[in-house]
Amino acid sequence: MRNLKKNQLISRIEAKRKPYISLMVNHILFSFLLLFLAQTISAQNGTIKREFRGVWVATVLNIDYPPKANKNTGVQKYEYINMLEDFKKMGINAVIFQVRPSADAFYESSYEPWSEYLTGTQGIAPEPKGYDPLEFMIEEAHARGMEFHAWLNPYRATFNLDTTSLAYKHVFNTHRDWLVKYGKRFYFKPHRHEVRDHITNIIGEIVKKYDVDGIHFDDYFYPYKIQGLPYPDSLDFELTKGAMSDKDNWRRQNVDLLIQQVSQKIKAIKPFVQFGISPFGVWRNKSDDPVFGSNTRAGQTCYDDLYADVLKWMRNEWIDYIVPQLYWHIGFSIADHKTLVDWWAKNAFGRNLYIGHAAYKVGNPKTIDWLNPAEMPSQIRLNREVFNTQGSVYFSAKSLRNNPLSIADSLTQFYQYPVLHPEMKFLNIPINKAPNLKKVSLADSGLKISWHGKKKKGGLFRFLRKTKKYSERNKPYYYVVYKFKGNKLGDIENPANILAITPFDTKQNYSVYDPDFEEGTDYTYYVTGVNRQHSEGGFSNRRTIQVKKGKVKRKK
Repeated sequence: MRNLKKNQLISRIEAKRKPYISLMVNHILFSFLLLFLAQTISAQNGTIKREFRGVWVATVLNIDYPPKANKNTGVQKYEYINMLEDFKKMGINAVIFQVRPSADAFYESSYEPWSEYLTGTQGIAPEPKGYDPLEFMIEEAHARGMEFHAWLNPYRATFNLDTTSLAYKHVFNTHRDWLVKYGKRFYFKPHRHEVRDHITNIIGEIVKKYDVDGIHFDDYFYPYKIQGLPYPDSLDFELTKGAMSDKDNWRRQNVDLLIQQVSQKIKAIKPFVQFGISPFGVWRNKSDDPVFGSNTRAGQTCYDDLYADVLKWMRNEWIDYIVPQLYWHIGFSIADHKTLVDWWAKNAFGRNLYIGHAAYKVGNPKTIDWLNPAEMPSQIRLNREVFNTQGSVYFSAKSLRNNPLSIADSLTQFYQYPVLHPEMKFLNIPINKAPNLKKVSLADSGLKISWHGKKKKGGLFRFLRKTKKYSERNKPYYYVVYKFKGNKLGDIENPANILAITPFDTKQNYSVYDPDFEEGTDYTYYVTGVNRQHSEGGFSNRRTIQVKKGKVKRKK
């Protein structure tokens, strides 16, 4: 009887709660819908303020850079700068550069030889002695406001079976027991802890030595399966499986251990350096996983064939961003681009999501869909319309620069305004103090907007500002200068109101020029500092001016 009364009471309480719960749920859904619609309208109007606009630069086989391997430093610099200038015209703001194509390096490594794709002969350094191509490439990218992500292939040891040209320092000659032959290449054995330590040490060296914005792995983990040729690790499995009985789970665990170890290494050295993965575009087909799989029919998948459990890596916060390679057109029956964009947007687990686009397929006569000049613009619009999708990356640089079906011209239209990168608040980097906008003056190049890194304050603040610890924690990575017509702050979410985004890693004092002004018109300027997770700090003091008779008049 007591249980009956108790159940009746619970039922009455639940009956009263339901309308309130329903109202609350409806309110949340309505708020989400308003946010989604606002983002969609903003994206369609081209006024999106934050977006990752990246390009992969492949060095293996000299696909993108350098066009031809050589030791001439002058030629290498000239070609690289020209490439960056082309990217800048398109609106690209991130370079994902392949620094380790096949257990070799585009920098002086303590662990691996110089790449043959850089100088023509593996193990031979570029000339003159002491030149550091990676340092140069990072500095030039940052000078143009572009992030530089170091792209490594963790497990590929050779690109073919010809080992006669490998340098004495190459892993094939120093640790042959770490490698396995599969098909026409040699690969590192993922189950070896020595391999995991080796790869982690390589990445640790890069992060410690260079000012990279990110470390990047692509889709090559366990190699893509060759029909009729089993991957030769049965004996390794039997010797090292421990309590595990399923070989597929054992393989996935081997890769998991590497990803976790690399993530911990990066964050221990520089917490602000991002770790990103660009997996194959299909995680699992619905036929293999009715609950979480996508409505696709891919022949091979991340989870089941490459043994890359990328969803686990995101759930465990081992990686900061993901770029699934969605190299299929919209409407493709086996793996529809739109279906996969929607799927990944729902399964990003709070990590930043960018979409990988097949620029190399544009204009391809083998399929009529890639002969459609509207295909890539449609994919970009789709990215901007789908909530939780924050940008694009294109494979590869050569494809964009060749401009098939005017793809590069399309990007200049979509990317006509400078924008900030998507935020990564989970990096927990301190927010910058508001800058001190000193003055707006007239110069030969136009109006000169000058500022200090922080507003002036006295006492303890001024003392702390001089300490290295304080400056390193609070130094802005770059600045954003806003310009509005009239005498007040306008729409800060509209990138059309961004006058300039400064080069990365600037000094505390800085300035930019505004060549576009009219005499007799009021203009208002503000400056913000942005940290390494791309969070804006406070707005500077306002400067409203008017140019009259060749002089700048400050207005209240």
